[in-house]
Amino acid sequence: MKSVVETEETKKENEKGKKKNTLPPPPPPPLFWAFKKIYCVRPKKHPPPPPLFFFTSPPPPPQGPKDRLDSTVISQPAIYVASLAAVEKVRAAQGQAALDAVDVAAGLSLGEYTALTFAGALTFADGLKLVALRGASMQAAADAAPSGMVSVIGLDAGRVAELCAAATSAAGPGQGVAIANYLCPGNYAVSGGLAGCEAVQALGKEFGARMTVRLAVAGSFHTSFMSPAEAALRSGLASTPVAPPRIPVISNVDAAPHSDPGAIKELLARQLTSPVQWEASMRALLGRGLGAATEVGPNKVTAGIMKRIDKAFPMDNVTV
Repeated sequence: MKSVVETEETKKENEKGKKKNTLPPPPPPPLFWAFKKIYCVRPKKHPPPPPLFFFTSPPPPPQGPKDRLDSTVISQPAIYVASLAAVEKVRAAQGQAALDAVDVAAGLSLGEYTALTFAGALTFADGLKLVALRGASMQAAADAAPSGMVSVIGLDAGRVAELCAAATSAAGPGQGVAIANYLCPGNYAVSGGLAGCEAVQALGKEFGARMTVRLAVAGSFHTSFMSPAEAALRSGLASTPVAPPRIPVISNVDAAPHSDPGAIKELLARQLTSPVQWEASMRALLGRGLGAATEVGPNKVTAGIMKRIDKAFPMDNVTV
């Protein structure tokens, strides 16, 4: 044990020492890519590989200027690349056999392109070019006619359709809204003109909605507002080689798989102006004996949706 009596002289020396020994502030945390988080399945206790891959397309976690990240020009190619990077992580961790065991794929909106690439219908490079064209065309269409999307929670599809009809009537010509994403019971996204979106939010409670949430997207996706983007995408699809997929890939437009390259191109073009039939797709797969699935893409989106369709369905995620 030491005892120290601090004199005026030692006090000054101690204060000098403190100043000398004061550490500089820590450096700022390192910067990361805005789209660093990806999810796919991590098997527990080494079960057999899951028979389905889901590819999601929600906005990634914000880690940069929000308005830039919300731009579909940036987010779409980034999500596409990140999702396929997650597939490569599965390959590295579990081997090619785990990927070969997958016997069907589905993708939500943009995710359909990732699913087609995974299934061999598109090369990575061609898929990336199409996704970049899709994002730029959709952004241009959104800039030309300001529009948006609203998530409606707590209503069945029929009641949401009635809400859309009332909101369209209240909003006036050219501002109508319609269901754009049939996700799961009680969760549907509607899309349309800004006045129509505002009317949906204003009338939501009156129609019994638990809540309405404005989505951070560039425009009215999967409606006629995207007609100019559809025309541009058709041109790109016409010059892009598409092969028959090695496994079935479920189309967002009609909730069915297609093997003919011409039909695949047509449905990818129509997807921009057609509602996403995700709930019907999942129910069809469950009806055919789907046993487990992997989600690949930013955030746990399709896994949460599936729990609303079938609570017992086993679905997991892996990050990279």
